[in-house]
Amino acid sequence: MADLNFYSGTMDCGKSTLALQMDHNHRARGRVGRVFTSHDRAGTATLSSRLGLAVPAIEVDNEFHFWQYTVDELTQGGRIDYFVCDEAQFYTADQIDQLAKITDELSIDVFAFGILTDFRTQLFSGSARLIELADHVHTLQVEALCWCGERATHNARTEDGVMVTEGDVIVVGDVDHELAPDDEDETVVGYEVLCRRHHRRRMTAATAKAAAMSPDVLPFG
Repeated sequence: MADLNFYSGTMDCGKSTLALQMDHNHRARGRVGRVFTSHDRAGTATLSSRLGLAVPAIEVDNEFHFWQYTVDELTQGGRIDYFVCDEAQFYTADQIDQLAKITDELSIDVFAFGILTDFRTQLFSGSARLIELADHVHTLQVEALCWCGERATHNARTEDGVMVTEGDVIVVGDVDHELAPDDEDETVVGYEVLCRRHHRRRMTAATAKAAAMSPDVLPFG
């Protein structure tokens, strides 16, 4: 029997690397699969990891229909043993329902990878539906760390170095680099993983460093 699997964690926990490894392992055993992604940092129709690895993928937008795609592929003589679905948090709830149907009725294994919550600490709709439907929910064991050294549990977005809790849910970026604006009048957007305490305090690595360097807190020598 096929299974619907969901692998989750914060940003910077290695989920895309694991997705690439999962695809490699199954292909090495002679299985035939399809790789999907959405809003990858490397661009459209690419599944990439921060280690520099990347493979072509099928881009999933809100209009993509997993069930129809799969039926079309099988009708045309294609073989599909498994799906690797990265950035699954961006999929719609209906698309997750389609993946569950594909697992149950077409016996295709689905390995979905995604982060649980957005920068507002709210569940993504795709992740929420996966938690509700998945046969197995796995928490990735590679722990991302907050700047303080504690386990990071929350994803933060910064604008011009200041943490924000409002705005569009989907703004593609990277944990390690800020998105440079096209001109000096645009906002610089960045991402960072934080422990709950520092997310609540809106204290990123940059604001913590600035506070430590403030003349108000520096000791007199």
